[in-house]
Amino acid sequence: MNFDLSDEQKAIQDLCRDFAQREVAPRAEAMDREEEFPYELVAKMAELGLMGLPFPEEYGGSDADTVSYALAVMELARADASTAITMAAHVSLGATPFFLFGTEEQKQRYLVPLAQGKMLWGFGLTEPNAGSDAGNVQTKAELRDGKWIVNGTKAFITNSGTELTGGTTITAVTGKRPDGKPEISNLVVPQSTPGFTRSKKYKKMGWRASDTRELSFVDAALPEENLLGKRGDGLKNFLIVLDGGRISVAALSVGLAWGAYDQAMQYAKDRHAFGKPISAFQAIQFKLVDMLCEIEHAKGMVLKAAWEKDEGRDFSMSASLAKLFSAEVSRRCVNESLQIHGGYGFMDEYPISRMYRDQKINEIGEGTNEVQRMVIARMLGL
Repeated sequence: MNFDLSDEQKAIQDLCRDFAQREVAPRAEAMDREEEFPYELVAKMAELGLMGLPFPEEYGGSDADTVSYALAVMELARADASTAITMAAHVSLGATPFFLFGTEEQKQRYLVPLAQGKMLWGFGLTEPNAGSDAGNVQTKAELRDGKWIVNGTKAFITNSGTELTGGTTITAVTGKRPDGKPEISNLVVPQSTPGFTRSKKYKKMGWRASDTRELSFVDAALPEENLLGKRGDGLKNFLIVLDGGRISVAALSVGLAWGAYDQAMQYAKDRHAFGKPISAFQAIQFKLVDMLCEIEHAKGMVLKAAWEKDEGRDFSMSASLAKLFSAEVSRRCVNESLQIHGGYGFMDEYPISRMYRDQKINEIGEGTNEVQRMVIARMLGL
C-alpha cells in the first residue's frame, strides 16, 4: 500500500496551495463582506488549467486525475470556500454532464470552453419541492414541433447567473414511462433562451462570494437537439454526476477544516494568557491534536474515493462515506477553532468567523447528512 503522491499530483497540490495562499486568502474577507463574485480569481484559475483539471486535453482540459482534482479543491477551500465551490461546482456539476453524456458536437460546443474556463455552467436539479426528494421534479418540458417547451422553477443553482455563465443543464419531466412514473430527461438551456430568467443572488449565510440563484422557465423554447443523454435517463445521469460531486464537496469540507486548523494553530501561538502562549496549555493542545486526527482521517477517505474513481472501480460508497464524515469533521473543527479564538472568533475581522458560516452548507449540499446515511444504509442492504 503506497500513500505517496505522484510527482504530478504533488506539483498540482503545490501550485494550488501557492495560488490559494498568495492570491485567494488575502481577498477572501473583502469578497465575503461585499458578496463579490471572484471574476479575477476565476480568470487566473482558468490560466492555471484548474477549471478543466480532470478533463482530457482534447476537450480543453488538463488531463489530471481525480486525486489531483480533490487536492486542488482542498487547497482552495483552505483559503476560501466561496472560491473553492465556484471551481468545484463548475467542474463536477457544470462541465461533467457534457463529458459523460454529451454528443461529440455538444462536447465541442460546450465542454471545450467550459474546460478552458471561458464560461461557467449551472446544474439544475434542485427545485422548491425537489431537494432531498430529487425525483419529485415538477419542471416540465413538452416536445412541440421540434422544440422543447419548458415551464418550471429551479432553486439554489450555483454559477447560474454570473457574467461568465453560458447556461444551465436541467432535469425536466418529458413524459411518462411505461410503468406510469414520470420520464425525466436532461436539457441544455443556454442563458439567452427566451422565457428563461434568473433571480437576483440569494442573500446567504455563507459562500457569500459565490453565485447562487433561483431559475424560472416560462414557455422557454429549446431545440430538440438540446437533449443531453438519452431521453428518460435524466435523473439516473444526474445521480451519477452527484457521486463525483460528493468527492468535490468532501474535499471542500476537508480544506475548510484544514483552514480552520491553520487559523487555530497560529492564533494559539500568538495569543498569550497567564504569561505564556495559550498553545502551551494542555486544553488547547488537545483540541489541536484532535482536530488534526479528524482532518487526516477525512482526507484519507476523500483520497480513497478519488483513487477508486480513477481506477474505474465503484466509488459510490466511498464517496458517500467521505462526504458524510468530512462534512461533520468540518463542523467540529471550525467550532473548536472558533472556541480557541474565544471572543475574537466571534468578530468578523478574523477568518474563522467566515469559516464558521461557510461550513454549514457542507452538511446540506450534495445530499444532506441524513440523506447520506440513507444512501449508505441502502448500499449496505438495510
